Amino acid sequence: MKSIILTGGGTAGHCTPNFALLDNLYKYFDKIYYIGSIGGIEERLVKEKSLPYYPIPCAKLVRSNITKNLNLPFKFINSISQAKSILKELKPDVVFSKGGYVGLPVTISASQLKIPVVVHESDLTLGLANKIASKFSKHVLTSFEETASTVKNGIYVGSPIRKELFSVDKETALSHFDFKSDKPVLLVTGGSLGATAINKGVVEVLPTLLKDFYVLHVVGKGNLTNFTHKDYRQIEFADMKYCYNACDYAISRAGANTAFELLALKKPTLFIPLPKGNSRGDQVDNAKYFQNKGLAQVLLQENLNQSTLITAIYNLVKSKELLIDNMRNYKRVDASEKIVEILNKA
Repeated sequence: MKSIILTGGGTAGHCTPNFALLDNLYKYFDKIYYIGSIGGIEERLVKEKSLPYYPIPCAKLVRSNITKNLNLPFKFINSISQAKSILKELKPDVVFSKGGYVGLPVTISASQLKIPVVVHESDLTLGLANKIASKFSKHVLTSFEETASTVKNGIYVGSPIRKELFSVDKETALSHFDFKSDKPVLLVTGGSLGATAINKGVVEVLPTLLKDFYVLHVVGKGNLTNFTHKDYRQIEFADMKYCYNACDYAISRAGANTAFELLALKKPTLFIPLPKGNSRGDQVDNAKYFQNKGLAQVLLQENLNQSTLITAIYNLVKSKELLIDNMRNYKRVDASEKIVEILNKA
């Protein structure tokens, strides 16, 4: 049997897709290790899966403040050095990276040690880390079919979806949050780190929303408020299988993993993507792709206010059946199985 190293982190979106592969990975690999950042959110999530976790210091590009990047090269060299030490110790047969600043030093180190590397890009366009990593990788796997043609070694496989997300029925999910079935549930989530603009916008319109919805609000770590209401649940970080299956509608950032999970579960969604400037603009690209396919609706953050948010939410309700029909007709591939087959061959 073989061994594999998984890597990726910084946000839940850069590590949870790895977990969707585990059942299939255990068919071919008897040892599965994880390399992540020191103190990153992935450390807790990986340990919950009982995988051996190896932390390394990681260097993140700060787009909003160029002066904070002055010592980035020195931090990055240190990251590569420590990743290489771990790889020499574990001697994996292959490395699989979900991209991002956590996975890049592992990818480069593996390439230098002649260990095959496969990376996966979730977003419609390659991030900076994966653009660099593609030069050191055997394959670049993509969630979007259009993305594969933009890179020399690209292969379209789809987005890996965790099977556990389909394991909870509606009644069980509602009961988990002490909701009844007399009103629809609106899920609000800004990703694992939360989203200040979305949180603020939703809280401002809660008096209107709570007349027609139960509101399940995943605010992110450290973002809880004192607002209470019998039809409102506010949590920092959630087990998404309950959140997704409890909700009838969702408001979300437009990270690709979350977008494809909501698509797989046929949840009508209003995307409020992280704006360009706060990011490289990948979420705006993802959101517009889903909008153009008729799979979701979009409200840009720069247009977000009480009036536009209320209008967008009730337009989402009116479009429910059309969105669900379009999601049913969208051809979704079994990404987890295809990815593991490629890793085994690599």
